[in-house]
Amino acid sequence: MTANPDLTTAFKFTFLVERFYAGLTPAAQLDLQPAPSLGGKLLYAGELDAGARALVVAANIAGAASLTATADQAAQKQAIHDGVVDFLVTSLDEALRILKNEIRKRLTVAVCVGLAPEAVEREMVERGVRPDLVRPDAPEATERTAFLSQGARVVEFAAPAEYLALLTFHVSSAPAIWMPKLDAMAIDCLREDASPDAWAVRRWLRLGSRYLGRLAQGVRVVNCAPQTARLFLARVQLAVERGEIGVQVWMSFHRGEESLLIHPSPRGTLESAG
Repeated sequence: MTANPDLTTAFKFTFLVERFYAGLTPAAQLDLQPAPSLGGKLLYAGELDAGARALVVAANIAGAASLTATADQAAQKQAIHDGVVDFLVTSLDEALRILKNEIRKRLTVAVCVGLAPEAVEREMVERGVRPDLVRPDAPEATERTAFLSQGARVVEFAAPAEYLALLTFHVSSAPAIWMPKLDAMAIDCLREDASPDAWAVRRWLRLGSRYLGRLAQGVRVVNCAPQTARLFLARVQLAVERGEIGVQVWMSFHRGEESLLIHPSPRGTLESAG
């Protein structure tokens, strides 16, 4: 398959979001049962750069409210265009009015203040605004120290667990039609698994496409139990061969030294390497 720069970019961004999501989910598991989320938590992501964009999307999927800031007008417009943030405001006052209401209802929302982060952070400290979560690579400024001293937790960029397998998949065409069907198949493969890992994957699959939006371009990145990944590969292969899925599906499986690439086509042929 010829390398697709757009597809490569989409996978890189999705990998980044998925690892931030994995760093957020331990906090979510302490919340509401049987459907944990980060509802009611506030993430402060700092400057709206590439890392913050990925972190905010991960927070959206995990259910948190998030606040970010940038004076870069191009970055502001791009974030709105890509659906990374819901609201672009001109002051912390405006941001807090939105955030307080959504946090009280434990709803997801992402707000960007169109100012330099340093100014926003100083005002946050002065007004006693305390985020629950902060990004891992923020500068060690006085404001960040204040947030941490008040109990804010740093969101770690989580390393994949060795006992999980990395599963990726995308389709050759019409992702809006076929990716939801593949997501549903993957969620069904997790039906009997009640572990925290499986809960996190189900939420990721259920909400990921909504918040990744056009940035994901119809790609999926999942860290799950090896048996779940293998079951998914087998089910998709069978569905394509039966004509239930009418496009070629590219899937990869990686765990340790084991690596497999499968891309069944609706013609009934199967090519694999591993």
